Amino acid sequence: MRREIVVHATAREKRVAILEDSRLVELMHERPDERRIVGDMYLGVVEAIVPGLQAAFIDIGAEKAAFLHASDLVSDEDEDDENGQAGNGRGRGRGRRRDRTYPPIQDVLQKGQPILVQVTKEPIGTKGARVTSQVSLPGRFLVYMPTSTHVGVSRKIEDREERGRLKKMVRQMLKESDGGVIVRTVGEELTQKGLDRELKTLRKSWEKIQKRQQGVKPPAVVYQDARLTSGIIRDVFSDQIDKLTVDSTEMHHEIKSYLGTVDPDLLDRVELYAGEAPIFDEFGIEEEIRKAFSRKVDLPSGGHVVIEQTEALVSIDVNTGRYTGRKDPKQTILRTNLDAAVEIARQLRLRDVGGIIVIDFIDMDEEASRNKVVQQMRAHIGRDRARTKIFTISELGLLQMSRQRVSPSLDQRMTGPCPYCEGTGRILAPETVVRRIERALTRVSRAGRERGITILTHPVIALHLLENEPRFLSGLGADLNLDLDVRDDPLLGLDEFRLLAHPADTDVTAKYVTT
Repeated sequence: MRREIVVHATAREKRVAILEDSRLVELMHERPDERRIVGDMYLGVVEAIVPGLQAAFIDIGAEKAAFLHASDLVSDEDEDDENGQAGNGRGRGRGRRRDRTYPPIQDVLQKGQPILVQVTKEPIGTKGARVTSQVSLPGRFLVYMPTSTHVGVSRKIEDREERGRLKKMVRQMLKESDGGVIVRTVGEELTQKGLDRELKTLRKSWEKIQKRQQGVKPPAVVYQDARLTSGIIRDVFSDQIDKLTVDSTEMHHEIKSYLGTVDPDLLDRVELYAGEAPIFDEFGIEEEIRKAFSRKVDLPSGGHVVIEQTEALVSIDVNTGRYTGRKDPKQTILRTNLDAAVEIARQLRLRDVGGIIVIDFIDMDEEASRNKVVQQMRAHIGRDRARTKIFTISELGLLQMSRQRVSPSLDQRMTGPCPYCEGTGRILAPETVVRRIERALTRVSRAGRERGITILTHPVIALHLLENEPRFLSGLGADLNLDLDVRDDPLLGLDEFRLLAHPADTDVTAKYVTT
């Protein structure tokens, strides 16, 4: 598989795309006014303690207080997550950490107490950031955990001998007071010299953080993680990436300077884009981004999947669509489900959706077919940098899985709720709006205060009255003894209307519109 990174950078926005076999699988963007804070450290203040939740709310100077669970006050010695606390969150939320016993949080923290915390999850919706007191500093090859004694190796390094060699080398360098270390995937075949150099750099960063912590008044930021592009180069760009193309001369120089220090072998894979067309157009990325906002995603076989994001979970429905196969319906269904498993794994990464995900595959009678689909799903979701967990397909044909949620999804980051439907995706039909108008006018008539009413509606509703209910105004006006006329107002929503009383055109909508 060919993997590429494409970077588009301007003064107003930076976008990073990861491609696999020329198909977009991940998209990240950063603007000056909306910097990511995952990985940042704050000297915060305990604002409130909630024993019933075994959690505390920490003032870090943000609009909403951050959430700290009791499980994030103690170290987790049995996890080898190469992104450390600042990256993938190491099992917070649902998982085995919640099954362990922790000291009551009210015995550990007090209101008003200063505390050093690190952000593990961005603020999402109405929720503030998620934080931990088990801070970590990610480097290119290592994650340094100054408050832990754990030594681990990324689970993606599978060779047992290499894992043993790396652990032994790290332990020889560390003393009990020196903190803990996790060797990242890119650190495979790391030399003693490389380990020593990076560990010294990370320790110096920690010393600076400690000094800064002593010189500020909480709440205050004491450490900011790498910016988007720098973080991608540090965390993703390795010998498994075939090429990195960037359209900014300045950023091209920065990337090559950094790699020249930490990994010179990758320098020849970095290229400055000099084409005429915008770089994302040249690689077909803009079209893929546009499709990522659609509910319906077509499959190569002719089937399709429908993706619905809700507050509680993400539901995905698989359909055969126009694909009918040849003779064997079982093979048709299996082929569609296998195609869907591949595409769903890609869409979850691209849209960056997290939490509980329920996939309604087309029903398969044979257990062997269900197992094939699950294996296909696991094989492709294994490329995901986020933590995932997949269960077997139930008797109802549902596959349940979870995907780590660190930041708002692509949809949440790049779109806003519709002012008409307020995010529901549905608005009242013209016929329903007209009936609401009719009920409101009935209330006007019964109140007996008004004799003439002008109805302001969206042009679509006015056109509906003209074409489908031409006698609405004259007939209803006679029945209710009201002088009625209608005017269109394109500034109104499709399901909004206003009632203006004659002769001064006084807005009386609030008096008579209830349903």
